[in-house]
Amino acid sequence: MATWTALTTLKGEAFAQALADASERLDPVAAGIFEIEDGRGFWEVGVYFTEKPDDVALDLLAAAHGAKPFVISRVEDRDWVAQVRRELTPVYAGRFVVFGSHDRDTVPKHLIGLEIEAAMAFGTGHHGTTQGCLMALDDLLRKGFVARNVADIGSGTGVLAMAAARAYPAAVLASDIDQVATDTARANIIANGLAGRIATVTAVGFRAPIIRARAPFDLIFANILAMPLRKMAPDMAAHTAPGSMLVLSGILNRQATGVEKVYEGFGFLRQQRREIGEWTTLVLRR
Repeated sequence: MATWTALTTLKGEAFAQALADASERLDPVAAGIFEIEDGRGFWEVGVYFTEKPDDVALDLLAAAHGAKPFVISRVEDRDWVAQVRRELTPVYAGRFVVFGSHDRDTVPKHLIGLEIEAAMAFGTGHHGTTQGCLMALDDLLRKGFVARNVADIGSGTGVLAMAAARAYPAAVLASDIDQVATDTARANIIANGLAGRIATVTAVGFRAPIIRARAPFDLIFANILAMPLRKMAPDMAAHTAPGSMLVLSGILNRQATGVEKVYEGFGFLRQQRREIGEWTTLVLRR
């Protein structure tokens, strides 16, 4: 499946964020802003779609915010398998280690190993967001938090769902909006001997009947992006009970306070905030 990108620039972070927020009305998969580090104060606004966007609507939106017209491009899928296999080295995060099959014999026996084969889905463990989530789970385990019903929303390769299944004798559900990701997660679950422990489903947010039927969850992972995380806050509250924990990531450091404040409005309080590079992972308790 191709991805469509719409990019523009304008001066000032606040104005760029306002344009990114306004783009939500066009129902993108995600939107974000990125500083152009040339000293002129310009920011790039990127909006991402799974179908070709309405160029007229984008032009009107850009004009209303004083931005240049969006440049729309189609990005074809790439097969990342060969590249990732070359670059995939074991990643250690607390008691967890994520590795490829070529490193299977090098994993220390006292750690929880999660084998992720290179595939066209996000989540090899090398990204700061995935590492942050695994570290958060390790911290929860050290503090004695016990989960019995876990959901991984936006599961990618399924690495967080598998970590939870290895850590807890819990019911675990992994969902993603992309069928390739769901298929990849299912293959990884089988390869890790966790077939029957983790249910998989392709769904947007909490919309699948199986997700609603399994609620309330006492632990939810959502390693997505700041914009969809903010939009999902009401559903997070609706599908959890008091005392439940959220591990949220895919959040740029500068976006973390905004995400946190949205969730505070739905009864979630921060337990931990960890930055790895430019990415933040939040642990919230309801």
